[in-house]
Amino acid sequence: MSEQTSSHLSNYELWKQWKEDGSLEAKKKLIELYVPLVDFVVNRLAIGLPRNVSREDLHSHGVMGLIDAVAKFDLSRGLQFETYASWRIRGAIIDALRSGDWVPRSVREKSKRVEEAYHVLEQKYLRSVSDTEVCEYLNISEKEFQQLLHDTAVTTITSFDDPIKDEETDTKLSLIVDDHAKNPIYKVNEIHQKETLAKAIERLTEKERIVVSLFYFEELSLSEIAEVMNLSPSRISQLHSKAILRMRGALGRFKGQLMND
Repeated sequence: MSEQTSSHLSNYELWKQWKEDGSLEAKKKLIELYVPLVDFVVNRLAIGLPRNVSREDLHSHGVMGLIDAVAKFDLSRGLQFETYASWRIRGAIIDALRSGDWVPRSVREKSKRVEEAYHVLEQKYLRSVSDTEVCEYLNISEKEFQQLLHDTAVTTITSFDDPIKDEETDTKLSLIVDDHAKNPIYKVNEIHQKETLAKAIERLTEKERIVVSLFYFEELSLSEIAEVMNLSPSRISQLHSKAILRMRGALGRFKGQLMND
């Protein structure tokens, strides 16, 4: 029997002892076993966060998310615990950061200004707009724009527990529905939303598309992407921020079209 198979069986036995027998010792071993997941999530979230946010704090919040995931995981559903736990860890960290006012109001306002610029300009020109055009719209220099992107990088981290729009109680999690449910209106909107997002991705610059692909599909950290693309981590963070803000602007146009229909 291979070492990997043996390890899998060992993990399964620990899950059975915890879920079926309530063994606290098994629970403790599972938490220790999956702590590297916390390190993985922390490393991805840490890029672009303010310097006053320590990795130790992020790790502590992440461990709490891991403990919660171990407690709530349903072994009978046959799902991958790593995927489920990553969601819970990420959510716990983001919730803790938000509760500590980790993003100043001024930074959120800057983020909205950039998002609005992409929204208005790309709706006007029906193409991907340049940094120069955005700078002219915002009436700032290109150096100030690059700093603004750096400052707002932290706002491009999102959570399923976020409200869909400001001052609303419905969260992004409420948009996730049963795949087996028959809802034609939802399906049509979903198709249009995917088409809108696809068009938005097409309008990204080549470097922005590469960053989005490597970060969200290949699951590389921003520092790893920096090595791949031979750019500085701060430059990768800026490219990521611009890509997200462009796509948010496109989805904002999509929401506006729905409200006018």
